[in-house]
Amino acid sequence: MNRPGFFLALVRAAVLSIVAALVIVPLIATFLGGFKSVGELRASPFGLPPVWRFETYTDILGGPVFWGYIQNSLIISFSAVFLTLMLASMAAYIFAQIHFFGSKYIQAYLLLGLMFPFATAIVPLFLQIRNFGLLDNPLGVILPQTAFSMAFAIVLLRSFFQQLPKELFEAAYVDGCGYIGFFFRFTLPLSTPILATVGTFVFVQSWNNYLLPLVVINDSAGYTWPLGIMRYRGEFMVEWNRILAFVSLTILPALIFFTFTQKYIVAGLTRGSVKG
Repeated sequence: MNRPGFFLALVRAAVLSIVAALVIVPLIATFLGGFKSVGELRASPFGLPPVWRFETYTDILGGPVFWGYIQNSLIISFSAVFLTLMLASMAAYIFAQIHFFGSKYIQAYLLLGLMFPFATAIVPLFLQIRNFGLLDNPLGVILPQTAFSMAFAIVLLRSFFQQLPKELFEAAYVDGCGYIGFFFRFTLPLSTPILATVGTFVFVQSWNNYLLPLVVINDSAGYTWPLGIMRYRGEFMVEWNRILAFVSLTILPALIFFTFTQKYIVAGLTRGSVKG
């Protein structure tokens, strides 16, 4: 037996188990917290509920307010994903396949977006959204989220596009296929892994965004699910059991989306990280 190798494997398994526990235990505690009363939750936040109270989940699922929040979040998130993939893929394709004067400077300018946190621009962003009349409008959330996702998306997509076989483009060019035709007929179909990777990251980021909808949306009918949590705060006491039940239900779409795209995420990141 290779003792050093066995020891390293044991340490690796222990570290991965600890990391997995740090992720899974809070999720399970959040889910179980929705079945408890406020008193039971305070007495035993991580234990099983003494009495399983399903009415908290049924009340949330039975009301139209919850589904309105989910619908608003889905519209904003999928719109941000669509716009980001459409615009970033075109820009990344140009930077990867077409060499022109000033392209490096333009790329460097776009990459500056990775250096500034979203919160630092919230005041001028709010002023611009107000000037364009997009307050209480989903576009006031979708467009800024798309803009702040562009730099990250272009970096990953450009790196992936550069690794596509040059011979494939040369053969398509000989057959009369130009840059636009090659982009739609070959580049996009071959880039499913990296498109799924970028789309998943943008979706999760948009789904969990709290600050921008809080600033832009004032009408409760347009609230996304992070803003909807405020509905379950009592006047004198925070109803933590309802909040935990609400959070458990609203993180399911992101978990399901991530589960179905995780194989593409791994494939896109591993292939796109070789060459930059």
